Amino acid sequence: MLVAAAVCPCPPLLVPEVAQGAAEELADLRTACDEAVGELLAAEPELLVLVGDGPQAEVWTEGGAGSFHRYGVPLGVRLPSGGVDGPELSPALTVGAWLLDRAGAALPTHACAVPADAPADRLLGLGRGLAGLADRVGLLVLGDGSARRSVKAPGYLDDRAEGYDEAVARALGAADTAALAGLDVRLSGELLAAGRAPWQVLAGAGEGAGLSGRLRYAEAPYGVGYFVASWS
Repeated sequence: MLVAAAVCPCPPLLVPEVAQGAAEELADLRTACDEAVGELLAAEPELLVLVGDGPQAEVWTEGGAGSFHRYGVPLGVRLPSGGVDGPELSPALTVGAWLLDRAGAALPTHACAVPADAPADRLLGLGRGLAGLADRVGLLVLGDGSARRSVKAPGYLDDRAEGYDEAVARALGAADTAALAGLDVRLSGELLAAGRAPWQVLAGAGEGAGLSGRLRYAEAPYGVGYFVASWS
């Protein structure tokens, strides 16, 4: 059963070594993520599961590792339990592993990558399955909102992006599983909202769990929607 969840964005700039001179620009976001992960761990889950987007569906149950070498930084991270064999963690999951390492997490941890174009019903079913893996499951959900919030955004400006992100922020802050489950796959893709698939896994996991939500952060500092939320 899902007992807690933390929702965080996953820009590599969240990692100070990657951001370097720009590290302070995301200091508030980093603090919000630390607080959300801290609340997740305080719920004392038996099993942690990281969920983030990836180029293909993959699962890590015996450990896993990722690195920030692609950004020119000789920094590697690993999941809190298990080994480092198998495929490298996706970039989103690598940021999640970094957040857990930063928090000193030492719990059994799985990770799950989901493709950005995965259908909603499959993601909801995956979430329900993850929630049933243990009596007390905690999710760390990694995903960004629309990357089309400004003319300098990676996808340039789309007038629909702000409204889309506002709806996501409301749903995350209210632990509204129905609203997350109803996010439109096509619109999310057009707005480059990489978090849609992970959020719908969360929606499936949270069905009937009776969790309440708290929105800790909702901004678009680089023209990309970043949200931090806690469900408990």
